[in-house]
Amino acid sequence: MTRKETLLVLINQACANGFDFQRWFQTNISSDWPEMEEAVALLSGEGRYYALVFSHDFARAVWKKGAQMTFIVPSMTYSRVNGKGEVVTINRKPFTRRTIKADVWKYHLRQMSISEDPVWYLKRFVTFTEATQSRRDVLESFSVIR
Repeated sequence: MTRKETLLVLINQACANGFDFQRWFQTNISSDWPEMEEAVALLSGEGRYYALVFSHDFARAVWKKGAQMTFIVPSMTYSRVNGKGEVVTINRKPFTRRTIKADVWKYHLRQMSISEDPVWYLKRFVTFTEATQSRRDVLESFSVIR
């Protein structure tokens, strides 16, 4: 899946959760609204997708409160002080999270900011049925939602 196709699927997913992509595009990128495919090509081609993926409104829509979304939280190793004042190393195993908490979008924005490619990070949260759709299906479903 290319960056453009991934952005299309993510925008479709966010719009299904209440994100108004056209209004966001006209407010933040250009007051002239091109067609959907041209708008996404502009975002992905010139690297302007950072403005979209780090937008608070977009993040809230992608990680909607209480939504059912399955993803794996990676393993972690960190140190902390226990009750006796000793420094202990904690090794957390990876685990699956299914329900999204209220402010989880803030956590994911922080994780995207430290990842090498935020779009690659977002690919983990594309639901399986949307990921298997063709590009044309995504565009058609977007026009119904808009």
